Amino acid sequence: MNNNHSIQKKGKVYLVGAGPGDPGLITLRGKFLLQRADVVVYDYLANKKLLNYVPDDAEFIYAGKKGGGLHAFTQEGINQLLVDHATAGKRVVRLKGGDPFIFGRGAEEIEELVEAGIDFEVVPGVTSATAAATYAGIPITHRDYTASVAFVTGHEATGKKESNIAWDKLATGAGTIVIYMGIKNLPIITKKLMDNGRAPDTPVAVVRWASTPIQQSVVGTLETITEVVRKEGIKPPALVIVGEVVKLRKSIDWFEKRPLFGKRMVVTRTREQASELVSRLEEHGAECLEYSTIHIEVVDDYQLLDQAVANMESYDWILFTSLNAITYFFKRLNELGRDSRVLAGIRIGAVGRATADALLQYGLLADLIPEKFTGAGLAESLIAGKEKGKNVKGKNILLPRALKAMETLPEMLNDAGATVTVAPVYRNVPPKGRRDELCAQLREGEIDLLTFTSSSTVTNFLTMVDADSPEQLRKLLDGVKIAAIGPITAETVTDNGLTVDIQPDNYTIIDMVDAIVDYYEC
Repeated sequence: MNNNHSIQKKGKVYLVGAGPGDPGLITLRGKFLLQRADVVVYDYLANKKLLNYVPDDAEFIYAGKKGGGLHAFTQEGINQLLVDHATAGKRVVRLKGGDPFIFGRGAEEIEELVEAGIDFEVVPGVTSATAAATYAGIPITHRDYTASVAFVTGHEATGKKESNIAWDKLATGAGTIVIYMGIKNLPIITKKLMDNGRAPDTPVAVVRWASTPIQQSVVGTLETITEVVRKEGIKPPALVIVGEVVKLRKSIDWFEKRPLFGKRMVVTRTREQASELVSRLEEHGAECLEYSTIHIEVVDDYQLLDQAVANMESYDWILFTSLNAITYFFKRLNELGRDSRVLAGIRIGAVGRATADALLQYGLLADLIPEKFTGAGLAESLIAGKEKGKNVKGKNILLPRALKAMETLPEMLNDAGATVTVAPVYRNVPPKGRRDELCAQLREGEIDLLTFTSSSTVTNFLTMVDADSPEQLRKLLDGVKIAAIGPITAETVTDNGLTVDIQPDNYTIIDMVDAIVDYYEC
């Protein structure tokens, strides 16, 4: 039966554990829900990279609370946010650091939802206690040391007349004790443990920002750890691990021993293309700062490409010199109602292995991949007839590429007797914003390495920092190392008065990362 009243969409709240810091530790269920969220209410301890999974049109609400700092919302305010958005029919993800039900006030938020009649689901997360211990190389249980562990808060709710923690039983009742939010009260906590029978020489570790590239771990004993923390300047967020298992850190520590641990590296690729470089650098321990110096846009006029597509049978070769050229060539092809079949009978050249691999997604095998992964290398291979004994004289060659690019490849081929049609399919433009943030980090010496994967990333980076003179540029980059993926990129760096410190022998992301690792391991 129809009626004139619209049916209100029913909202729901999902409490999702974000894990301890490493965005790779979120559960598959948590990621699934983020990808479908209408509203995300997130904490200070939830890694902001997780927000990349959220649809762009979702509403983002920061509800972080720092110890000793200003709160974005009171707990009551957060509770009301969840109720209001769910009542409005929204799918709300409450993203909480660690696990929602382990010192995360998740139960308090659920109680409010129950009272308001709001549907909910709770998705557990990797809690900070196990992550801090594991990433510091400390097993919280070990059959040779202990079979029991206790999780304790070092900061109970204000206004309580008596503590819920039975220190007299806890001190010797659990082999391993992990204390959340214990830095502020560390002197009191250690004293209570010792006063209640725990030996003063019991090993203790304190781990700050566990599982992240800025993790910091210190070790002492119940008697000394307060002074160690003070000297090392350890601040929240940090966890305290008490017990004999801390001794195993000497042999099991793995996370902080990775070759790039503690190094902050700027990745200048576009966000869409940065993932492989970022993931490989982070695998070796680096902290990657993504400052895209390139924004890819379509060209204003596709006339040259459209004419080439209409007469594709007249071409002998089509050459691809970048992943973007492939993406935007086939994007335009689809807009014209055509597909890969238009290339039937045409030989295909790719500048390198990654470009050739990208062609496979369209069902195409490259006929030629040069030994040197550069435009000049591709031209040399064609001219030398290394593509099964043929050369380019008298051949018609189509080159879809960026609007502005190096002219080396078409010039070499034209000089060798080929006819080259250069068809722009995309353009590189400097992205807007974040200049002040980048320059501040450079001035403060917070960046160890810049990575450049093309000449345009170099030139756009220089535009982005906007140094007034070569001297000012060198001063801004004082102490910062530079990695360039290949000779053309390196030449652009040196042409601007800078020095290339790292350059791989083969011009791929994998080889570039290997070269960076080798540099810092030497």
